[in-house]
Amino acid sequence: MESHISATAAARRFSDLLNRVYYKGEEFVIERGGQPICRIVPVQRKRFIGADLARLWPKLPKVDKGYWDAVEEGYKNQGLEPKSLWPR
Repeated sequence: MESHISATAAARRFSDLLNRVYYKGEEFVIERGGQPICRIVPVQRKRFIGADLARLWPKLPKVDKGYWDAVEEGYKNQGLEPKSLWPR
C-alpha cells in the first residue's frame, strides 16, 4: 500500500521515509501542490508473509457452492496413488 505525502513533509522526514521503505517495504507518492511528482519504492521485490495473506483474505471474492462441489468431486475421483516402484 502506498501513502501520499507532501514534498515538504518528505524533506523533513526523508531519513524516516527511507527507513520505512527499506525495512518495512512501504511505498510513498510525493506530492507538490496536491499533484503526484514521484514515487519512492523498495528496489528489492516485496516479500509476501502470513500477515499479508491475513489482510488480503477478507477482500478476496467468495467462491460459490458449485466450486466446492467441483473440488469435492475431483477429490473423490482422483484415484489411489500408485504403489512406488522404489524400495524403501
